[in-house]
Amino acid sequence: MNIEDGVLSESCEAWEYVILFPKIRGIAIHWPCSPLPLVTGNIHMTLRATPLVILLLSCLLMSQVAHSADRVIYEGSEGPGVGKHILFIASDHEYRGEETCPAIARILAKRYGFKCTVLFGQTEEGVIKPGSSKIPGIETIADADMLFLFLRFINPEDEWLKQFEGYLKRGGPVLGLRTTTHAFNGIKGDYAFFNFNHSDPNFVGGFGRQILGETWNPKLGAGHYGRNHQFATAMHSVPENSEHPVLRGVGEMHAMAGAYSARPMPGSTILATNQVLQSMEVGAPPVADKEPQPAAWVREYQYEGGPKGRVFCSTQGASEDILSDGVRRLIINATLWCMGMEKEISADADISFVGPYNPSTFSFKPSITDARPGEIEGFESPILKP
Repeated sequence: MNIEDGVLSESCEAWEYVILFPKIRGIAIHWPCSPLPLVTGNIHMTLRATPLVILLLSCLLMSQVAHSADRVIYEGSEGPGVGKHILFIASDHEYRGEETCPAIARILAKRYGFKCTVLFGQTEEGVIKPGSSKIPGIETIADADMLFLFLRFINPEDEWLKQFEGYLKRGGPVLGLRTTTHAFNGIKGDYAFFNFNHSDPNFVGGFGRQILGETWNPKLGAGHYGRNHQFATAMHSVPENSEHPVLRGVGEMHAMAGAYSARPMPGSTILATNQVLQSMEVGAPPVADKEPQPAAWVREYQYEGGPKGRVFCSTQGASEDILSDGVRRLIINATLWCMGMEKEISADADISFVGPYNPSTFSFKPSITDARPGEIEGFESPILKP
């Protein structure tokens, strides 16, 4: 019997112990003292399977699995991003941020050289659970050069929020997609001001409004615009801002997720607006009575008087949205701009997907119920399904 995820098991028929680890093809230990073939990547060794060797190997490899199994890391080897770390955090209930984030992370790692760490909302057992407030790995924010968020109504513990807040205090750049405008909800105590509906004038609208530039408040013009799941969205660059680096090389943009209305904070620069379409088809005619709304903007934030940080926010970005070359290039360009790397933005840069990408249509019903971060390690594994 072979048990995955580092569990040592015994085959009663052959007295064979097998250990399988996510990063290692397989280790078969034949009891009690036959030679042990050890294959890990391109390294081939033969060890004698004494009880001490078995114990030491198990402890060593299990410690490696414990560190990596709750997140996925993509690291490039060449390009302008070498030596820079982007932290992605994905946990929303509907728009498949758990697909968007690793897909964009792979592009930025493989084609630009960044180290990209992707954290996910998870169950207690370590299975990816969209919308979960349990998001292991926040300690990696300490050395992050960029924060890429796809969140919705999460309520993490105070220690998690303390580390998150530490990043804002140093003015680190932030990119937020879709429901990240209402990233936090239900927080009590010291960090309740992060909630999307926070009403205190000193931080009205919480993290979304004060950092990204908008929250979720349909009564004040920030909510669904048109029939979601029935009307798709065209996005158009704002002509007067067409020379902005984020728009370099960005062509037609079609988003499958329905449009939002938005009233970004004063001082925001609107780069793209949306147009509600009459169906989900690319090129469908617009809905006549729906005037364009801001769909992507940039701004600066300053948290508690600290250093200023760059921000990009878009009300689009669902996993099917980034099938559009224009939407995907907009997001890639925005990541570089947020990091002060606008000189590296090229209109014809390769922003094609890395590895299989077959996104799921957005829905409150999860598209996956048994996937773990380790299953999408490397550049060739499917995200998140074949």
